[in-house]
Amino acid sequence: MIDHITIYVHDLDASYVFYAKALAVLGMKVNLGGAEEGLYGFGVGNEPEFEISAGRVLISQANDARAVTPRVHIAFRARDQKTVQLFYEAAMGVSGLGNGPPGPRPDYGEAYYAAFVLDPDGNNIEVVTFSVT
Repeated sequence: MIDHITIYVHDLDASYVFYAKALAVLGMKVNLGGAEEGLYGFGVGNEPEFEISAGRVLISQANDARAVTPRVHIAFRARDQKTVQLFYEAAMGVSGLGNGPPGPRPDYGEAYYAAFVLDPDGNNIEVVTFSVT
């Protein structure tokens, strides 16, 4: 079981605006950190499940002007198709770039319904439900 996931971002303020708005649709709120700490944790309860950090990942292409972070794919579970739509709209309203509008994904499974957006760092963020309503 996963306790939490942290991703490293280039612009903490822009990523905070993106995730705060989009994750609120899933009932997640900031429950750890802040701008001063260089980290925001989001969760449904009092413990963070997902975190964004301004920390630097040291890989060969990084430099002092711009740290390079590997891109990731993260899928958040939604309770129903309406929540998938609301998440997509919220993310698109705060700098998200569409990477697949809400809809069925029969290649992934009969009841797979998802949407995909790219966050300000180009990470592929998915919201998915297996509910048919």
